[in-house]
Amino acid sequence: MNDLFSFDDLLSRQILDAGHDKPARLAVIGHPVAHSSSPGMHQPALDALGIEARYIKVDVPPGHVAEAFSRMKALGFIGCNVTVPHKFEALAACDHVHEEARSLGAVNTIRFDENGLHGFNTDGPGFVRAVAEDFGFPLSSFSVVIAGAGGGAGQAIATQCALQGVPRLVLVNRSLDKLGPLTERLRALGPTTDVSAMSFEDAELDAACLGCDLIVNTTSVGLKPDDGSPLPGHCLRSGLCVYDTIYRPAVTPLLAASKLAGARTANGLSLLLHQGVLAFQHWFPQTDPLAVMRRALHHSSEGAG
Repeated sequence: MNDLFSFDDLLSRQILDAGHDKPARLAVIGHPVAHSSSPGMHQPALDALGIEARYIKVDVPPGHVAEAFSRMKALGFIGCNVTVPHKFEALAACDHVHEEARSLGAVNTIRFDENGLHGFNTDGPGFVRAVAEDFGFPLSSFSVVIAGAGGGAGQAIATQCALQGVPRLVLVNRSLDKLGPLTERLRALGPTTDVSAMSFEDAELDAACLGCDLIVNTTSVGLKPDDGSPLPGHCLRSGLCVYDTIYRPAVTPLLAASKLAGARTANGLSLLLHQGVLAFQHWFPQTDPLAVMRRALHHSSEGAG
């Protein structure tokens, strides 16, 4: 059954629920959003807990996020997830923003209630859990290089690194324009963290990568079949931990090169899982959907090859 809808479909329950036993009451919005794996883990959790609700995907054009929220609230939605490129727009549309989301500068989870729109960010806390699970050490113990630090995901993860007090944080981006204000904000949030910024063309990039413990790719390079790696092979070494926030394909060119160099690797499936669990718990406190969501994600990732 179709779980992908358009912004215009948010006008009536008849459109959203035709042919379904359960009403659509949760969603992920993005542009594009057809590729999202979120329904594949949230729906099994809803079903396992006996919650009479469907989780759908809604393609919302930029500039229409606040109106989409208004329509969803009017239709009785419990909440929604927010993916690219809407996380900054979502922050501006909220009536109440959780302190962590305010620090991270973006919202990826919305809860609707009688008091309005509540905004949360589960990307940062989800990343903390993902790193601990994949590499066996707390994020706070790593010196970190973030490739693509100027984007929404990069800024959220960089901010979480500063909040965790990582010893060293190197921000890498195509353009340095976005990194100046971010660098200052991170230094204020994490006064014990040594924060620096550079471009992908910087002569010191190799040394920065080889001298760190953890490289995180938050760029979209690796999503397309003909993509290369966002970082050259000589930036990688044995013993390094490399995390690519992309989860499809499961092995990106960066992760393939990292494995050849003897690095430990992980992809974004664990981040998707843990941020999803935290989002679910904002909608349904005192629930524990982790095991159900993990099984559903691994089943779908195996099916995708």
